Amino acid sequence: MITPTQQTTQTNTPTASAAQSKTSGLASDFETFLLMLTAQARNQDPLEPLDSSEYASQLAQFSMVEQQVQTNDLLSDLALSLGSVNLEELASWVGMDVRAAAAFQFDGAPETLFAQAEPAATSAVMVIRDSDGTVIDRITAPTNETEFVWAGTASDGSPLPDGTYAATLESYDGDELLSEQLAATYHQVVEAQVGEDAVLLTLDSGQIVPAGTVTAVRTGT
Repeated sequence: MITPTQQTTQTNTPTASAAQSKTSGLASDFETFLLMLTAQARNQDPLEPLDSSEYASQLAQFSMVEQQVQTNDLLSDLALSLGSVNLEELASWVGMDVRAAAAFQFDGAPETLFAQAEPAATSAVMVIRDSDGTVIDRITAPTNETEFVWAGTASDGSPLPDGTYAATLESYDGDELLSEQLAATYHQVVEAQVGEDAVLLTLDSGQIVPAGTVTAVRTGT
């Protein structure tokens, strides 16, 4: 993570320098404008003083220049601050284990699945699918628990190969299907990036989820 951070910092430096250069230019113009306005007031002809409306117009221009300088300073500081926060946030995600509702990478070890049946459910079924969406097994699940351990076996008890799988909890009231909920599991974050509206996390299963959908975080194993 050190190398990407250094590269990003180097990329941002010219932008920051350009912003500072523009701000310095505006500040210089502002000072020049102030000197010219002061000189004009001091050297005006007493017999033909500066028209009040023209003086007010110049004062308005003076105010606009001052506000522009201050606005550019604030925007530059804000951009640099946001860039720093994003980098720190992205770096903190990589390598962590996060709990999110997404397909998971099965490596032969039992997988803990997290899902909650509907309060009105009288029964629940955990449906396991492979990467092609084919149903591998349908397992009766408790309605009053939020954790379910999947052994990683097919309906006949034979072990399944490593790969990407997904689990969906179906809640039933009698024979009526109330809802289908994609079960959550822990995944390792392999990449974090700034999306259009949120930080996006790439999981070890290849799935990409918004950081806002993560329900728990723990140190990577």
